[in-house]
Amino acid sequence: MSAQYPTDRRFADLSLAEPLLRGVRDLGFEYCTPIQAAALPLALAGHDVAGQAQTGTGKTAAFLLAAFSHLLTHPAAQTRRANQPRVVILAPTRELAIQIHKDAELLGAHTGFRLVLVYGGTGYESQRRALEQGVDVLVGTPGRMIDYFKQHFFGLDAVQVMVLDEADRMFDLGFIKDIRYLLRRMPPPDQRLGMLFSATLSYRVTELAYEHMNNPRLIKIEPDKITADKVTEALYHTANEEKIPLLVGLLRRTDPRRSLVFTNTKGAAERLRAWLSANGFNAEVLSGDVPQTKRQHLLREFQEGRLPILVATDVAARGLHIPDVSHVFNFDLPQDAEDYVHRIGRTARAGASGDAISFACEEYAFSLMDIEQYIGHKIPVERVSDDLLPVLERPVGWVDRSRERSGHRDSRPRKRGPDRPRRHDAPRPDSVVREQTPPAAPLVPKTAASEVELPRSKRGPSHRYKQREKPVIG
Repeated sequence: MSAQYPTDRRFADLSLAEPLLRGVRDLGFEYCTPIQAAALPLALAGHDVAGQAQTGTGKTAAFLLAAFSHLLTHPAAQTRRANQPRVVILAPTRELAIQIHKDAELLGAHTGFRLVLVYGGTGYESQRRALEQGVDVLVGTPGRMIDYFKQHFFGLDAVQVMVLDEADRMFDLGFIKDIRYLLRRMPPPDQRLGMLFSATLSYRVTELAYEHMNNPRLIKIEPDKITADKVTEALYHTANEEKIPLLVGLLRRTDPRRSLVFTNTKGAAERLRAWLSANGFNAEVLSGDVPQTKRQHLLREFQEGRLPILVATDVAARGLHIPDVSHVFNFDLPQDAEDYVHRIGRTARAGASGDAISFACEEYAFSLMDIEQYIGHKIPVERVSDDLLPVLERPVGWVDRSRERSGHRDSRPRKRGPDRPRRHDAPRPDSVVREQTPPAAPLVPKTAASEVELPRSKRGPSHRYKQREKPVIG
């Protein structure tokens, strides 16, 4: 949820029930953001909505308030069972599902609805028991939700509201078949309220909306700038071997209180964490391979300020509302221009300001042209001065096998013994002269080869074969 870019429309002016208005007041919100002001009146009137808005502008609150209001004004059927959810909210990642569930608990605190969260990686039995005890609003990822559905732990026959969040990300992660599997088992589109929200309404997302929704109203909130206004962007052109010293130098100069550092691969994230830890920074890695319990623990420590630096892959680029992120570092420029916007959108949220610093290195500088074309402006370039490149302590026991593959070179000369040749001086394998040994004497005496006529059934392409006769001994 966010109070960024408020409009003059108040939540109190909407036809929201008193339990929902109490939840809004508890969170300190009074005015709607543009996506909320445009989507909520339509959804409250019963129209399906497909909305596009910039990241961090309050899409989550828009569909949660609309879903809760629909449940309050449309009672469930008397034949509905306790394990049949009335609202199903699908999210592409575990972190986003957890964030939606957390916001739903806050906004729906006075409604009395039972919320259940399901996602992969942990808590299989506890989530199953929660479903069996009853559910009104089900939030989860597609994989775990289909797993429970196929085992008949819950049903989809009583769904009154369907919400699909970050629909474009569903396509990117390959979940679209799972989404269609679930949507086709819900009541027809004209018998439920459908809401789809995405950072971009591409052709494939729009096609999905018209296929599984009831004539949805398209809403596009186009900002003057694709990136947030209060994000200060900066770009450093740097060599590969200078990236880590430059990051350490910038961290020491700015002393950020809460920083997200994005890399394109988990290997680069692990390597970067080792160097930061060796040089006095408390940093941890958040990637897809980190167990879910540890991922939640790291996010909680980062949100509470006990972990100042989080090195992450794009698993943390979308859907996470982490307050007071002061700096976002693109240690590796993303290869997709849209990911750049999502990454730097982790800072300057809820009307705050923040810094987004990117490194254009030898390996990923080719993405810069597409990024600047997508965001519509040039990123200001800063100079890499000598005082930003400190001498670093090498991680103890760290064996970096990716340096040569990624173009990095160690500046320290390698030690070679006087009798140890260099690699290019070593003889090639085909130049080694091997000693020729005479062939061993045959154990079976040789006989002359004779042509033997084979039966017609055993003839191959040629009618005659040379066959060696057995020697006669004795």
